Amino acid sequence: MKDSFGRDITYLRISVTDLCNLRCKYCMPEEGVTKVHHRDILSIEEIEEIAKVFVRLGVNKIRLTGGEPLLRSGILDIVEKIGRLEGLRDFAMTTNGILLKKYAEELKIRGLKRVNISLDTLDEDKYNNITRIGKLKDVLEGIEVAREVGLTPIKINAVLVGGFNDDEIVDLVKLTEKEYIDIRFIELMPIGEAIKYESKYFISNQIVLKKLPELIPVERKDISSPAVYYKLPNAKGRIGLINPVSCKFCEHCNRVRLTAQGKLKLCLHSKDEIDLKEALRKGQDIEKIIIDAIGQKPESHHLEDGEYVSKKMYQIGG
Repeated sequence: MKDSFGRDITYLRISVTDLCNLRCKYCMPEEGVTKVHHRDILSIEEIEEIAKVFVRLGVNKIRLTGGEPLLRSGILDIVEKIGRLEGLRDFAMTTNGILLKKYAEELKIRGLKRVNISLDTLDEDKYNNITRIGKLKDVLEGIEVAREVGLTPIKINAVLVGGFNDDEIVDLVKLTEKEYIDIRFIELMPIGEAIKYESKYFISNQIVLKKLPELIPVERKDISSPAVYYKLPNAKGRIGLINPVSCKFCEHCNRVRLTAQGKLKLCLHSKDEIDLKEALRKGQDIEKIIIDAIGQKPESHHLEDGEYVSKKMYQIGG
């Protein structure tokens, strides 16, 4: 399935809920979010049906996101239904890790292959500060259980925030030395709550290379991946740099997103959405709707021109 610019669309991110058990300052308002009515989000069966169509059209990678996906009622059933789709090569989940200790083993049994875990700091007080209510211990225990049951390779996503965690870059990178763990530094994006941040908090990922000049570039095998990888000498894991602001990777973008309320987003930073939920409930041909929509996928975003979306990240799917 190709878009009008010749890009193969092979990757679907499915948000299963916009609820979260943390209140990260750059993502969520302090008071949390208003819970939408159950009928206004995709059912387990609707998620399965849409996923089936995308896989039939050539998608071979699916990631479940949120909010926090492990809060979704029926999440294990969702994982099992998607995990058994023929043609799916990679099936992952992005989670904050708080509930991973409880669910990791069953997720693996039901068909999930690996996890990405959001973790911006290794300092307990700073973690509680940025998440407002989280406990670092829960995440670290979740990472360990995920590793033990084989939800690997584990990727840890750290959003770089100037004046907050830029002094922890070296400590975060050390996680890759003795374990097959990738740490990926992501530039803070001006989206949702982060639009309110002052410019001093937005720092380039190049700071990682300046702090660690010994990093060795890793051959890039997947040009559609937004991360450029490096390694410490003799380390088991890798260090990835994701630069959506300072270095666009739109040319090789192979992904689309499905929100918990059934809206198809062709670009994270676009306001345009296609309502697959309503189309499915009206008995319309969603395969044709998806194919037509892919043809409208924009060539690139325009963050550099100040074109931001006001919708929050948890409403889109991380």
